[in-house]
Amino acid sequence: MGEDQEMTVLDRSYKRAIELAQARLREQRPNVPGTPNHGIRSMPQLNGGAHLTGMPSIYGMTEWLGELGHSAEDINRLNVIHVAGTKGKGSTCAFIESFLRIHGKRTGFPRKTGLYTSPHLIYPEERIRINFQPLSRKLFAKYFFEVEDVLSKGEGRRPRYLQLYFIFALHAFIREGVDAAIIETHHGGEYDSTNIVQKPIVTCVTTLGLDHVQQLGSSLESIAWHKAGIFKPGARAIAAPAAPGPASMLQKRAVERGAAVEFAEKDPALPEGAIQIKPDVLRTNCSVAISAARAFLEETAGEKPSPLSDTDIVEGIKQWSWPGRFQIEVEGQDTWYLDGAHNEIGLNAAAEWFLSHAQSSASPKILIFAQISHVREGGPVVEGLARALQGKVDHVIFATYRRHEDSPVGRSEKEFNIDELQKLYVETWKQIHPATEIMVERTIEGALKAARRIGKESGNAGMHTLITGSQHLVGPALALIRPPPAEEGV
Repeated sequence: MGEDQEMTVLDRSYKRAIELAQARLREQRPNVPGTPNHGIRSMPQLNGGAHLTGMPSIYGMTEWLGELGHSAEDINRLNVIHVAGTKGKGSTCAFIESFLRIHGKRTGFPRKTGLYTSPHLIYPEERIRINFQPLSRKLFAKYFFEVEDVLSKGEGRRPRYLQLYFIFALHAFIREGVDAAIIETHHGGEYDSTNIVQKPIVTCVTTLGLDHVQQLGSSLESIAWHKAGIFKPGARAIAAPAAPGPASMLQKRAVERGAAVEFAEKDPALPEGAIQIKPDVLRTNCSVAISAARAFLEETAGEKPSPLSDTDIVEGIKQWSWPGRFQIEVEGQDTWYLDGAHNEIGLNAAAEWFLSHAQSSASPKILIFAQISHVREGGPVVEGLARALQGKVDHVIFATYRRHEDSPVGRSEKEFNIDELQKLYVETWKQIHPATEIMVERTIEGALKAARRIGKESGNAGMHTLITGSQHLVGPALALIRPPPAEEGV
């Protein structure tokens, strides 16, 4: 093999694919106001409305897919379930996939599921799953370069990071021949790059809350307006229960789009005592998923309907897994509680879940927290979490997203003064719980070592540690606590 040919092979590796995808991350969100010339079709006239900036991420998606030879009808044939919402999107998507996969094993439909979610927890291939299994690294590289080879030769604007990943996912689903595709929005809905599916089978909106307020608005009604942008004529519209204001907005938007929203209350088919659906927020997400799976099977039934059975539900819950969400890892006498919550709704739920397990223990209770974000202010996030934990943690460790001392400094950390951010977190916590022992660590590995040391020195049996604030913290922490097996040959 010649040197040039060998270089071509190397350049088409999994590692090279990741490097090329990472290169499409933009340095920062633009501050140029969004205008109709930037693809904005309409804007909500609401108090607390959004101030969109730059070009909406939906802009250009259809054209780029067209360059790959994928038409709107090709995407419609994937039988899409499209999921938006503030909290619980990922776990709801995973529940839907589990129910449909179990149903497919029993009946033959769906034969093959596709699942697209973001961000990934540990490895990028987790974003694109076939029958819940992440793409192998061999297939990841193969399909990535099928997309990259075409799009890199095009003229004009090229897709950014998340746009590219969604195009890549659709391409993989089409090539793999999935007959049910569950797709999670990135954020928002109306202008999200995933909102190019013209004829989804089912659309879902999970629990609503205040997040991404700069882009989506500072009122729940404005956020509901954006999330409901995924509703489509003829598609079933399912939503989690919501307060009257946002619920009314969801209903209004559904009518505008030729749909009728169905609110999914707690489903009586949920098995009592199933550990997979504790805490209660998971019962809400699971109920939305059951409604979505039932609606999907009703709409795709044809002449021989085969509804979701109670057995499908019980087995789907039993086999459900969503790493990094309400996850417990036992390591000798130490117990780690990992949850990738990043906003008020999720962090309150994570705190309640942690205390329900650890509050009665005499072992030290520890929090490891990191959040480095342009989207939300860190001070109020830490304040809310401090109040939710009710002074029941003995030690707080503020960390960063760096795994080891020799890990490269991430993009988000380059854009922030980490010392000042951690100082803000310490001062905020001290104002609420001045007796808490607080330390600062520069790496995730250092934070884990500090927590283990506290447990060892306490004289009690180990420790209980909650790790939360971001998936960028939880993913590396999980990989350090329970290292995943390496995939060879890529």
